[in-house]
Amino acid sequence: MTAPMQVDYQDVLRVWREADAIPEIEHAWLFDHLMPIGGDPDGPIYEGWTLLSALAAQTRRLRIGLLVTSNRFRPPAVLAKIATTVDVVSGGRLDFGIGAGSRPSHPLARREYEAHGLPYHDAAHAVGSLAEACRVIKRLWTETEPFDFDGTYVQLKGAFGNPKPVQRPHPPIMIGGRATPTLRVVAEHADLWNIPGGGDIDDLLGRSALLDRFCTEIGRDPAEITRSIHLPVDYGRPAATRDAIGAAVDAGFGHVILGLAAPYPAAVARWVADEVITPARGRATAATP
Repeated sequence: MTAPMQVDYQDVLRVWREADAIPEIEHAWLFDHLMPIGGDPDGPIYEGWTLLSALAAQTRRLRIGLLVTSNRFRPPAVLAKIATTVDVVSGGRLDFGIGAGSRPSHPLARREYEAHGLPYHDAAHAVGSLAEACRVIKRLWTETEPFDFDGTYVQLKGAFGNPKPVQRPHPPIMIGGRATPTLRVVAEHADLWNIPGGGDIDDLLGRSALLDRFCTEIGRDPAEITRSIHLPVDYGRPAATRDAIGAAVDAGFGHVILGLAAPYPAAVARWVADEVITPARGRATAATP
């Protein structure tokens, strides 16, 4: 994951092109913020979906996505159209990441809403509108006739998506979040669940067990949802990153997203593969009976 802030486009492009040629790296991610949440608060930052489409056209193999889209930024029908375009440009490599939006406890994330004239509703509104957005987006990706939608948060008349995404029935949906109401939305709609911010192993296991329970309540097999985690890479301490990967995998989080801090060292993707991914995979294989 290369956060597109405090960097130039060419910096991100260099890392993604390099990663695209390294089989050990399976997927690449941006994030979805409109103003920096780290470093110089007035520094450069790129809009995630626009940048993702550009990178989709510059890569051939990597699965790609945003970790994760803020449902607060774009109306869901517009977002469905944007995501379809990226899936087409990439030849069917999109993992569609979405979440309720930035936590109010993060002031640098909160400010971007007022700065762009976007409303910031309470948590109940955010989660409720996320659930409706997931329903609407899936319908736009799959239904063959126009439809109306009269929800609590979303109202559409004559909604229709054409073209459809390359992936059928639709791109895999990743939902990010750890709050209990969000996990209920994950249970209903997600193919992948990303727990933001990591946390200690007991917390990871507890949140994952709660998701299992919500799946069971609605008759869904919890194994259908891949567990994902974002872990920062420490360039000076690769062993610490390998240990974090091992602990996450042992807790059932087999989809690991490694966050790269800018500035990116030369050949950083190759270094990550050699110093972090390959040794971590070897350790996991050795531990399997």
